[in-house]
Amino acid sequence: MTKEDIKKIIPHREPFLFIDEIIELTPLHKATGVKYISEDEYYFKGHFPEAPVMPGVIIIESLAQVGAITLLSHPDYTGKLAYFTGIKNAKFRRSVLPGDKLILTCELTKIRGNFGFGKAQAFVDDQLVCETEISFAIGNL
Repeated sequence: MTKEDIKKIIPHREPFLFIDEIIELTPLHKATGVKYISEDEYYFKGHFPEAPVMPGVIIIESLAQVGAITLLSHPDYTGKLAYFTGIKNAKFRRSVLPGDKLILTCELTKIRGNFGFGKAQAFVDDQLVCETEISFAIGNL
C-alpha cells in the first residue's frame, strides 16, 4: 500500500502523516508499515538539533496510524475515523535517528462496540525501539 493508498483510508496529511507505506495487511488483525526517517524531517529542527532523535510521541502516533489502517481497511469501517484514545505500558528501547527505517506493527487484540484495542511495536534493524498498547474510538467523518 502506497502513501496515496493510505490517504484513502485515514485522513492524515503532511506533516502529520507518519507512514510511508504498508507492507503487510490483514484487516482487523495486523498491519506492518514503514516510515523512512530523513534528516529533513521537520521535527529534527527543534528536537535536539545538534543530535537529532525522533520524538517518542511521533513514534507512538506512527504506531497509532498503522493501527488505524488495520481497523479502517476492513469494508465494515470504510469512511469511519479511528480516534486515538489511549496508550498503556509504553516503553522506549533505543533512539530513532535520521537514516533509520522504522518498521511499525500493530496487531488488534479486541474490538468491542465502537472501540478497538491493539498491541504495537516499532523496530529498527530488527531491534525493538518502542512497544505499547493502544486504543481507538471508532467514529464517523
